[in-house]
Amino acid sequence: MVPERRLAEHLARWLGKWPGAGDLDIVGSPGRTLPGWNGAIYPAMGVRSPAGGVLSVPPEHAEKVAELYAEARDFDAIAPQVSALLGYQERGFYTAVYRWSIRPAQSADAGSWVAADDPRVPAWLRPFGGEVLVAWDPDTGAYLAGVGLKRHDDRGRELAVVTASEARGRGLARRLVAQAARRVLDEGAVPTYLHARDNRASAAVADAAGFPDRGWTAFGLSGREG
Repeated sequence: MVPERRLAEHLARWLGKWPGAGDLDIVGSPGRTLPGWNGAIYPAMGVRSPAGGVLSVPPEHAEKVAELYAEARDFDAIAPQVSALLGYQERGFYTAVYRWSIRPAQSADAGSWVAADDPRVPAWLRPFGGEVLVAWDPDTGAYLAGVGLKRHDDRGRELAVVTASEARGRGLARRLVAQAARRVLDEGAVPTYLHARDNRASAAVADAAGFPDRGWTAFGLSGREG
């Protein structure tokens, strides 16, 4: 299956529909009431491409959110109302650049795959479960950088990367992201990568690893434990 088809299948499962109809299609999905990759509930998730977008909310709220959007035609204007409707009035919607890759950079591997519960793995990587990709110091064996996979479904894997402060500037992050992306594609899924709009360092990593900025965005409400 071509990677673009994998992405479409992933988004259809993750959001409840893809592609959307028009600028922003509001859909009700049971997935918004079920635990996500880390066991938390994510009550609103959306992805927008230049061709249109989908916002996924719990089924019982879809009609009301659609009415609000139809009146305003500006999601930012109704975001506080949507947050309150979903019971998250204390939280605002986040927005991120949404990237995906079908041709990751063919750079040299920088790390090795190990179990997330390996005692050498830092705390931030443990919640990802399964295997994580880690670059170790060849002399001391200390952690230098790592990538975790948010396993949303069998077609979509979102990559997260963190480099230790003392190891930055060596190109480890971009090489690890590309290495992880190649494995994700080999396993029949598509790798995705999100970052804040103003995070230039993360954007540079994505560009170098083969995740171009296609003008897509992701937005939603951060999760809480189910």
